[in-house]
Amino acid sequence: MSQMLDKPNIEAGEDITTRTLQINFGPQHPATHGTLRVKMEVLGENVVRVDPEIGFLHTGFEKLGEYHTFNQFVCTTDRMNYMSPLCNNFGFAHAIEELLEIELTPRCQYLRVILCELSRLADHVICTGLQAMDLGAFTVLLWSFVEREKLYDLFEMVTGARLTTSFARVGGMMKDVPGEFVPRCRKFLREFPQTLREIEKMLSRNRIFLDRTVGIAAVNADDVASYGLTGPIARAAGVAYDVRRARPYWVYDELDFDVITRTEGDVFARYAVRMAEMRESVKIISQALDRLPGGPVNIDDWKIVLPEKAAVYTQMESLITHFKLTMKGHGLKTPRNGKIYSCTEATNGELGWYIETDGSAVGYRVRCRPPSYWNYGAMPQMVRGGYIADVVACLSSLNVIAGELDR
Repeated sequence: MSQMLDKPNIEAGEDITTRTLQINFGPQHPATHGTLRVKMEVLGENVVRVDPEIGFLHTGFEKLGEYHTFNQFVCTTDRMNYMSPLCNNFGFAHAIEELLEIELTPRCQYLRVILCELSRLADHVICTGLQAMDLGAFTVLLWSFVEREKLYDLFEMVTGARLTTSFARVGGMMKDVPGEFVPRCRKFLREFPQTLREIEKMLSRNRIFLDRTVGIAAVNADDVASYGLTGPIARAAGVAYDVRRARPYWVYDELDFDVITRTEGDVFARYAVRMAEMRESVKIISQALDRLPGGPVNIDDWKIVLPEKAAVYTQMESLITHFKLTMKGHGLKTPRNGKIYSCTEATNGELGWYIETDGSAVGYRVRCRPPSYWNYGAMPQMVRGGYIADVVACLSSLNVIAGELDR
């Protein structure tokens, strides 16, 4: 659909080259993945102005958090970022645990780090594949899907699900990992870097890929601060902000890894940052596996954590505890007038939760700071003055997850 905004008066000699058009980019366009719509004003092939819409999901995720108990809402966090749901699962649980001043068991903290970094790999590698596909390199997408399937096998082994994991619990996790998880995880870590090398051979010196990404949709450090950008987009512009270092949680402060930065701030820099961050995630997981302690994954407090299912079936006290924790009026207790903002480093940047409580197991106010929502807001600045084709390159480099845009 297109619309002429200023109809020129040709008889009066008006310059017809100044006419602009309004066009829709998406949601049917394959690069918008079915949910995003960008209203563009263009002059020929040049973008004059864009007005991105936040999508068409309208599921009210935050409002659901004010009606569900905290453990029930974990299932909703899956849908907010279905590319790396475990990061959202554990990020939300971490906010409640900070509110309640819960100290997790050492094994749980290490396992959360491992699972979140595996999720980062799954998200980054498929983002790289989709970025290549949007620019015409379909082979890389197939390679990235192969690696993500291997990761999904690991997630299914641990959580019982491949996409919507719903694995976190306040005070721990649904269950411990099975015995074969560690050797299979190590096998994946040995093989995965070879795929990264193949992707770099395909893209990093590819003339077409470089022409479509170098110098395209660039932002600088001032733009990062102005728009509140985080994650690979901010680090690609030279801002070394990573919540895992700036506000350490779990055992990240005990592990050795680098915060990857570049200075160009363009589409290629975002690709390069994600590629390097995947190698850092491999380092983090390897260290965490080497140091993984034994012991329980849940804290020993039945006022917070559900009893083991076997105990629920055989012991009256466990059955009563399970019943009380799952009923809204009898669940875990939170501070009256409690308030907290908690954040973790998700794959696209800072994932923050602002929660107010009234003493019950249901949040009185639940608000989310999803990284995609903020990153997507900078898109008009990034593409202004570029070509229509640059909008595709820009959007693919942002890795916008539509569930995070929901408001």
